[in-house]
Amino acid sequence: MSNATQTVRTGPEQAFARLPVFVVAALAGAALLATSGRYAHGFDELYFLMAGREHLAWGYFDQPPLIPALAGAMDSLFPGSLVMLRLPMTLAAAAGVVVTALIARELGGGRGAQVLAAGLYATSGVIIVSHWIGTYVLDPFLWTVIVWLVVRWIRVRRDGLLVWAGVVTAISLQTKFLIPAFWAFALVSALALGPRELLRRPKLWLGAGIAAVATVPTLSWQARNGWPYRLMNDVVAAEFPGTWIFLRDGFLMAGVGAGVLAFVYGLVRLIFSRELRGYRFLGVAIAALIVAFLLLHGRSYYLMSVFALPFAAAATGFVNHVPRWRPVAWPVMVLSAVITLVGLPIFPATMARTSIGPIALGTSFAGGELPQQELVKAIGETYAALPPEKKAHTAVYAEIYPFAAATEFYGRQYGIERVYSGHRGYWYFDRPPDSADSVLFAGFDPELLKPYFAEVTPVVEGLLWRYDGRRGSWTGIWPKLERH
Repeated sequence: MSNATQTVRTGPEQAFARLPVFVVAALAGAALLATSGRYAHGFDELYFLMAGREHLAWGYFDQPPLIPALAGAMDSLFPGSLVMLRLPMTLAAAAGVVVTALIARELGGGRGAQVLAAGLYATSGVIIVSHWIGTYVLDPFLWTVIVWLVVRWIRVRRDGLLVWAGVVTAISLQTKFLIPAFWAFALVSALALGPRELLRRPKLWLGAGIAAVATVPTLSWQARNGWPYRLMNDVVAAEFPGTWIFLRDGFLMAGVGAGVLAFVYGLVRLIFSRELRGYRFLGVAIAALIVAFLLLHGRSYYLMSVFALPFAAAATGFVNHVPRWRPVAWPVMVLSAVITLVGLPIFPATMARTSIGPIALGTSFAGGELPQQELVKAIGETYAALPPEKKAHTAVYAEIYPFAAATEFYGRQYGIERVYSGHRGYWYFDRPPDSADSVLFAGFDPELLKPYFAEVTPVVEGLLWRYDGRRGSWTGIWPKLERH
């Protein structure tokens, strides 16, 4: 037996603290459910929705197909309902609370440790971003399940768990393309630190095969379209805020209260504690992922996917090594819960304040959701006022994908059926018809389309222009408009 496996607990497993853990999960879910109807659709959310509802495909410029398909399906089943659109994310967030507690159980945590681990996840930034439907919301839950399956395999050595890990990996690959990074670091770390037998398990590679086969359709779409997703590296890098802000925001997403301390403490325990030596390779893999995200200029919210295991390690360590842990832990957890709650949209949208120091208030959501309706109102009223014969030959074009998605969603009431854009995924959704010799352009740069039209007329200064007298065919113009 390797040194790595000698420190893995092999006795009777702890009883699952079912009732209190489900209460914590239910409270987190209830908070999301109560606030998910406010304030309006987010711009990324509308992009996912319109991609799935109007432009369903096996792949997209910037993502695999699962979230657009899910958003489109929920909106088709429950038209216009924010609560139902976001319900899958509410359920995933609540389920993540439960799975984090199960990880703590595998690490030897009893009732108190399981509930504390659940509470840490329930008061983290994962809950706050679960206000929206998005790739970055579902993927942390899927990573959490994968980690639990691997941690449980380490303890019980049931190889069927590795097949299930492959199945969940397949789902994750339909959400984002980040999960291979976890597996790469985890397997290299296991090879160096143990358990090396993980790499020799046939069912691990069976699970990998399932994930690979399931990803063929979206990879085929990428191949047919010139592998556009590879350009996302440049897009994300261009938005990189800098090392300090990346680390600050990434770690604070663990929870402004107890979460950030628990994340750091748990990660240190995973790497250095003799009690958790059997899981050290996962701690090293998580640390390597953080460094890789930083060096490759990733987004700070990528760190949400690796919160659960350090939370579980922190909870078990705190409960096992601090004799009077309850008087310390529960007041801090209550404070963390309050901070999380005020980070959700519980306030009137008209409230001006959006933060208190490092604590973001839920009103910040309104700033990204409500202005879209005013934007579309300006576009829609202008389009609706066009004479019928002019309208029949006018395409609506948005400079950036959030404008395009918002206009396509809200524009129906003004008679706008399709919106076009050369920005990111929208460029792949088709070009305007040849009959469109005029364009109503929403954006910031009127020079973008100016070379292709004879006349440019401002409609709303700094926001909206009308282009007339198209020069050349859309077949020739469209390739020149692709932007990332």
